[in-house]
Amino acid sequence: MGLFDSIKGEAKRNFIARADEAKGEIIYKYPEKNIRMLTQLTVDADEIALFVKDGRVEGKLGPGRHTLDSKNIPFLSRLLESFTGGNMFITEVFFVSTREHPGVKFGGPIGDVRDPETGLGIGTMVYGDFSIRVTDPEKLVVGLVGMGRSSNEDFLGWFKNQVQKVTKDRIAELLVKKRWPLLDVTSGAYTEEIETEVISGVKPHVDSYGLTVVRLGNFHISIKEEDEATLKKFSKDVAYSRVAGGFQQYAQGQAMLGAAEGMSKGGGGSDGAMAGMGMGMGMGMAQMFMNNQQPQQRQAPPPQAAPAEAPAAASHDTRSPAQRLKEIKELLDAGVLTEEEYKAKRAELMKLL
Repeated sequence: MGLFDSIKGEAKRNFIARADEAKGEIIYKYPEKNIRMLTQLTVDADEIALFVKDGRVEGKLGPGRHTLDSKNIPFLSRLLESFTGGNMFITEVFFVSTREHPGVKFGGPIGDVRDPETGLGIGTMVYGDFSIRVTDPEKLVVGLVGMGRSSNEDFLGWFKNQVQKVTKDRIAELLVKKRWPLLDVTSGAYTEEIETEVISGVKPHVDSYGLTVVRLGNFHISIKEEDEATLKKFSKDVAYSRVAGGFQQYAQGQAMLGAAEGMSKGGGGSDGAMAGMGMGMGMGMAQMFMNNQQPQQRQAPPPQAAPAEAPAAASHDTRSPAQRLKEIKELLDAGVLTEEEYKAKRAELMKLL
């Protein structure tokens, strides 16, 4: 290392600030633990610097430029190491942003959620983003250090998991309690209600870490396309079954109509008679299905025509017995007389011959 590089390195050790590439991070840990006396510390307007040793926050400094001198900043005396002759602090320095950070993306599978309308378990996913703000930097740093998470990446990974867990639990709970159809949920009809529930649900999980979720954005619950098609089909079947008087009756009707359609196409266009027969059978089965939806009523048999008056007595009838036999035979053929009636009358006339 040349003389210039050595001087440049020493100069860096005398100035501490958030790195330029970490300006957008919520929490930034300064990489060095050994800090010289009289080092210049710069804290931006929207952040706070915390000094941590052995898992405890020993002190904090707000926005501005500070000269790290135990004479001016009393808590620094607790960080001095005697073996350095009082010229070195041993501490971890965390820069924590206190402004709202929008656009933190999260998402992933929620798991199988039972649709109240159809009773089907459907794999559900959620995607979106949220904004976050640190309300108590000390709680955040102590909590994260205690969990072994001190980088922005580790912190966000843990926080996204909290949001994901609460979202999963709240959506499942809302579907059960409010009986929201899953198709309505995925359409965005209840997005506002779900966002409110998720924000309130996350609060007790992150309050102890000095954090708050301000709002959710681009929040979307989705299911696979094939599952959506299945739900739509079942929803339609359920709706139609209510009209048909029950799912069993509707299912029977669908089966009959499907069979009829298949039989009507069985001729393949080459056998018109077969196609017509299939169509007729299908229509007959469909009619049978519709008749079964109404109470069966036994219709009274059609009234029979009154039997023809018996031929007048021989003393008043000028027709010959042969003519009268011919007439009753015609009445039998026309269906006016039964076979038994015809035989009885024929026997009477035969006595007159």
